[in-house]
Amino acid sequence: MAGLAFVFSGQGDQRPGMGKDLYDQGGAAARVFDTCERLRPGTIDQCFGASLDELSRTENAQPCLFAMELAMAESLREQGISPQAVAGFSLGEMVAATFAGVFTPEDGFGLVCTRGRLMQQAAQRFDTFMAAVVKLDASQVRSLCEQMPDVYPVNFNCPGQTTVAGSSLQQAAFIESVRQAGGRAIPLNVSGAFHSPYMEEAAGAFAKELRLKQAHPANIAMYSNVTGGPYGTIDPVDLLWRQVASPVLWETEVGRMIDDGIDTFVEIGPGHTLTNMIRRISSEVRAVSAAECNVAEL
Repeated sequence: MAGLAFVFSGQGDQRPGMGKDLYDQGGAAARVFDTCERLRPGTIDQCFGASLDELSRTENAQPCLFAMELAMAESLREQGISPQAVAGFSLGEMVAATFAGVFTPEDGFGLVCTRGRLMQQAAQRFDTFMAAVVKLDASQVRSLCEQMPDVYPVNFNCPGQTTVAGSSLQQAAFIESVRQAGGRAIPLNVSGAFHSPYMEEAAGAFAKELRLKQAHPANIAMYSNVTGGPYGTIDPVDLLWRQVASPVLWETEVGRMIDDGIDTFVEIGPGHTLTNMIRRISSEVRAVSAAECNVAEL
């Protein structure tokens, strides 16, 4: 399994019923769900029975995805599949940090509950939008954003796909500017302008919460959305609070992991969003979704 990485998906991949099959298997996965349920009663019912609308609220999506993803990763580890590196997209980086031993499952889950609440509160303070821009490269998108007040590139996903966030007052003008440049801007059904300056207050409050918990060095190589590189000796707390209001450098991050010897990426989450991005970043590596393949295929 040399060169294997677990990559944990982010908010937006939630779906009704996620994780029930894992829970029904018992073992490590069920223990993760039971821990989360004890700390936040109703989490299991939300994961397995809530509507997509309820699950998509940031304050619900983040804890439910954390529970499902950590359960999936621990189930794989219980079956003898362990990665040499971990990374996560936005929320997924908190799950990766917990799996890598930076936080206990209890502390990691509690922090994610707080993170979701703070980001939901920040989102409700502003009228904002997010959109995925396709058919333009990242430098073009960055240039278009620089010409608009209060619009920012926030997720550098893969070649030809960059997500922006900004004031709703600028949405129509930005979408038209993308069209004129030969691209297409697809509005996203999200509740806030995540990873932008609109989240700075939430990031500052989250920093205070993180510093109340004991953080340990990761026991697996871990990579950062903020820098696009490995954590190394950088304090994980510093990167995890900054991440809330900083762009996600996913394409750079995956490229660095490949340079460091990762040749197989296993997406930990309900879907295949990261799998599709990684396949666009490099055709030389293997990317699979754990939710859509058998353990024997890993």
